[in-house]
Amino acid sequence: MKKTLLIALLSVIASAFLHSNVYGQVQREAAEAFIKRVMPSAAQDFVVKEIPAEKGKDVFELYSEGNKIVLAGNKNLCIASALSCYLKVYCHADFGWNGTNIPALTRLPKVNKKIHRATPYTYRYYLNYCTFNYTMAWWDWKRWEKEIDWMALNGINMPLALTGEEAVWKNVYHSMGFIDKELDSFFSGPAYFSWLWMGNLDGWGGPLSANWMDSHEALQKKILARERSFGMTPVLPAFTGHVPPSFNEKFANAKLKKSNWGQGFNDTYILDADDPLFDVIGKKYLEAQTKVFGTDHLYSSDTFNENEPPTNDSVYLDKMSKKIFQSMLKVDSSAKWVMQGWLFHNNSRFWHTTQIKALLNAVPNDRMIILDLYSEEYPMWKKTDAYYGKPWIWNMLQNFGGNISLFGRMSHVAADPSAALHDPHSGNMVGIGLTPEGIEQNPALFELMMSNVWRDQPIDPEKWLVDYAYRRYGKKDENINQAWKILLNTVYNGGLSEGGPESIIVARPTLKRDNNWADTKLDYDPKQLAKAWALFINASEKLKQSDGFRYDIVDITRQVLANYALPLQQQAAKAYTEKNAVAFKKYSVDFLQLMDDMDDLLSTRKDFLLGKWIADARANGITPQEKDLYEFNARDQITLWGKKDCPLHEYSNRQWAGLIKGFYKPRWVAYFSSLNKSLASGKEFDAKSFEKQVMNQEWAWANNHTTRYPDQPTGDAVKIAQALYKKYSTKVEDADY
Repeated sequence: MKKTLLIALLSVIASAFLHSNVYGQVQREAAEAFIKRVMPSAAQDFVVKEIPAEKGKDVFELYSEGNKIVLAGNKNLCIASALSCYLKVYCHADFGWNGTNIPALTRLPKVNKKIHRATPYTYRYYLNYCTFNYTMAWWDWKRWEKEIDWMALNGINMPLALTGEEAVWKNVYHSMGFIDKELDSFFSGPAYFSWLWMGNLDGWGGPLSANWMDSHEALQKKILARERSFGMTPVLPAFTGHVPPSFNEKFANAKLKKSNWGQGFNDTYILDADDPLFDVIGKKYLEAQTKVFGTDHLYSSDTFNENEPPTNDSVYLDKMSKKIFQSMLKVDSSAKWVMQGWLFHNNSRFWHTTQIKALLNAVPNDRMIILDLYSEEYPMWKKTDAYYGKPWIWNMLQNFGGNISLFGRMSHVAADPSAALHDPHSGNMVGIGLTPEGIEQNPALFELMMSNVWRDQPIDPEKWLVDYAYRRYGKKDENINQAWKILLNTVYNGGLSEGGPESIIVARPTLKRDNNWADTKLDYDPKQLAKAWALFINASEKLKQSDGFRYDIVDITRQVLANYALPLQQQAAKAYTEKNAVAFKKYSVDFLQLMDDMDDLLSTRKDFLLGKWIADARANGITPQEKDLYEFNARDQITLWGKKDCPLHEYSNRQWAGLIKGFYKPRWVAYFSSLNKSLASGKEFDAKSFEKQVMNQEWAWANNHTTRYPDQPTGDAVKIAQALYKKYSTKVEDADY
């Protein structure tokens, strides 16, 4: 009896020890290293403790214990969220992409009352396939390390992880008899991987070097190790059926379907899920990937992303879906399929109820998670009966192509996640997340979205912005509060559109108000935005020491001038139509000068430098040829996107220093020169001839490896913004938009 009691007592003590506030050594070291990265001046004043999850959900606590600040959570991710809460509430500090305000405190403020928070969301998803190219294409470990810290501070626990996949695929196809030369036509360049993995293109921007594959396999191992150290569960890709162009030469009897994305690229080839090779390749791939990168049992697969199935027959779609999932299960019995719901919005003509149900119902509900990719504008969960029982995640997309326009739907981001969570028709909503095509822009909007993680009630965006401005700039200011209220009701009150409006300066030259992907239609009164600009200028002397403020005043000035470009261009167009050569010269000169002024302004911030984008691309190469190839990738993606006549030109446009003066302005100079000649000669302007001329000009720029652009900022952001306000504020106010 005594022995039994002793064993029971020891069992209780052991259990208490295991669930006590004594953190495991490895976890503790990872948490402490994280705190040192974020708050090096005061890291020694924090204590980390472990607490159990709450009803299966992540939880954190924040409180003072003597002279220490206790950060408690059920995993390191929650420790990070506790630190984030402390920084925001007690230090009025901010950790972000475009300006960070973390004061070097010698004495930490005490937490007067314990804060306890549990998230209502099992999953907090992050990233879009496209983000890996429009923003992350050239990132090194230092930049990834900062991003993973940002993810942890914002409670993200389910990041998409695509880096380094090329090395896995090379090994798989080598095992099937393919040689490197045959794979050169398959692997794209680094700026286009997302569309390679989604089956949209082959080979563009390649060939890919062994150096890239080896270095990025090593980089992915670091990324995954760090994400997992926080308790995140990365989503790794699975086989979708997309195979190399030479596949049929090796396997003549393979069932292949030709697919064409429709953007000027060659056909790609999709292996039918009925073909026995589908299981073979799917198994080989997951085995190879797991061997190199491990697994967290979450797999992304989007066979029909912007590629229409060969038939709308529900039997075919059901069978296809089952085959894809079974190929995962053969390697990982715990596999869960993570599918983007983008296809149902993007090709709603094809995907009706019957087709969607066939694709989804083929997989057990507990083995599939749907990403409602564009919830803030087009919530497909409302049109699909909450995905017919599948677990699904509410996401903010916001951005297309990495464009940097001030844009968003703040009121929706603040209210809609919690509204969906409590909606009796929302089915099995299990999370929220971010799915932008590009990041490192509109930081307030993204931070607002992630403020939903630890709450289940709507956010008051106006009050939230007052607090945000205080911690971002380090000081309170009524001018700034009024400015952000205007921003909330103008640029951040966007309508239903694919991203923010663009400036006419990025359009291929035209007399029209827009051209191709450069849609200039505004959802707000640009003169109201100019009022916010004036308020930022009024606060500039007081807040100019803040890095976040310096970014924001540049960004707002940029947006006001980008909008003002349209009335200038339209005045030039009117003068040309009326054959008024004097007026045409005046307005065209003013337009070009505006571009120069914008370029000078943007040169003050690393966030807006073409030179940094190119330098980062070249830094990934180890030979001159490899560096040049990556520079072509970097230049081509943000301008033509593909070939000389690619329909996607300007899709990924950026208002960056260097790009304005080096690419956009020369096109407009050539255009205005041709129109001037037309006015002088009385001959009709030859638009077709000019289009050929400008396409050749663009292609030459994309292939240029000798012109260098500054990769370090120059000039004083606040002084230049003040000077431009003095120069343009009256003109902006008087303009006819």
